[in-house]
Amino acid sequence: MPKTLGMRCRECGEEYPLSPIHVCELCFGPLEVIMNWEEIAPRVSRKSIQAGPPSMWRYHDLLPVEGPPCVGHNVGFTPLVKAERLGKKLGLNNLYIKNDAVNHPTLSFKDRVVATALTKAREFGFDTVACASTGNLANSVAAHAAEGGFKAYIFIPSDLEQGKVLGTLVYGANVLAVKGNYDEVNRLCAEAGGKYGWAFVNITLRPYYGDGSKTFGYEIAEQLGWRAPDHIVVPCAGGSLISKIYKGLNEMNRLGLLENGVPTRMYAAQATGCSPITTAIQTNAEVFRPQKPNTIAKSIAIGNPADGYVAMDTVRKSAGWAADVTDDEVIEGIKLLGSTEGIFTETAGGVTVMVTKKLAEQGRFGADDLVVIAITGNGLKTQEAVQGHLGAPVLIQPNLDALDQALQTDKLLQVV
Repeated sequence: MPKTLGMRCRECGEEYPLSPIHVCELCFGPLEVIMNWEEIAPRVSRKSIQAGPPSMWRYHDLLPVEGPPCVGHNVGFTPLVKAERLGKKLGLNNLYIKNDAVNHPTLSFKDRVVATALTKAREFGFDTVACASTGNLANSVAAHAAEGGFKAYIFIPSDLEQGKVLGTLVYGANVLAVKGNYDEVNRLCAEAGGKYGWAFVNITLRPYYGDGSKTFGYEIAEQLGWRAPDHIVVPCAGGSLISKIYKGLNEMNRLGLLENGVPTRMYAAQATGCSPITTAIQTNAEVFRPQKPNTIAKSIAIGNPADGYVAMDTVRKSAGWAADVTDDEVIEGIKLLGSTEGIFTETAGGVTVMVTKKLAEQGRFGADDLVVIAITGNGLKTQEAVQGHLGAPVLIQPNLDALDQALQTDKLLQVV
């Protein structure tokens, strides 16, 4: 029996056979995969998962692919770090970092969704994959396409950080820089997908692609000893990750894998310069209003998020909240995580760290609550954001007198 039964519209409930489509023909609502839980449940246990590989594919039975992975065999199972020093600064005794800044192979959580999407693309018979991206997805699609032998077309905004551009070109993909913001790039890709028949991972294959993010939540629960945390703070771009993490936790609970059910409250984090989701939540609006992005946090600068509504719904169902931070605060967050925990995160991580700080100051967490911060990308990709904000090396001559003199000045940090 297959693990997947078909697709269903989240809005009107209309059902469809499994195929590379992502919106309902009747109401244009988003489609999601119908999992065959009667088939899945008997073969999934803590023991069966732990016997799997040290990657996201230990949860293969819970993902919407039928065969073995064709790419990304080493993606996932990234560290869950107890953040003692950062927690002390924020007044949180049980603060953890889920660190996808070291995810294999392209150092972001997007490797999870791309490994799932390209495996499904192969099952559907595609030989060409594509995406619209603010950077991390571009890197991941290009890398996995190279591994799997797919042709790849990557569409990016023309002002993207150079680290992310080079990190895409190196894999030999066709990269097209579009003069416009992400939402304009995405509109072009929606038209191109229909004309050329390519598998756009975040459009054509979005229902399968999105479910790769469930593994982020699966891993948090397993790494906490099969427990769901009290709170998870997640950066929001298109809005899929926050909802899929929560979906993953609830699926584990449905299968009887969790000790404590799902008490988890989900918190949306955005930059003030592009905050359609957090603004809607904070103002108790029923729908979000699209925005024109204006922030250094380019990886989450999506003004018209495809899954914005479901992200808002996830936050509200879980009794969570939302906040946004300025670009100056983003830089402060990157520096704070680096100086306390030795983790260099990109701008999205700076957003999430400072939103966590803001939420803690609002009293939304108890001091002993278990709080997880989702770090989704590596700072090596967005070095421009902190350039000029970190000081410079102290230049000395190669002798002890010069070192003694330097140590007596206030130019060096006194690390305690």
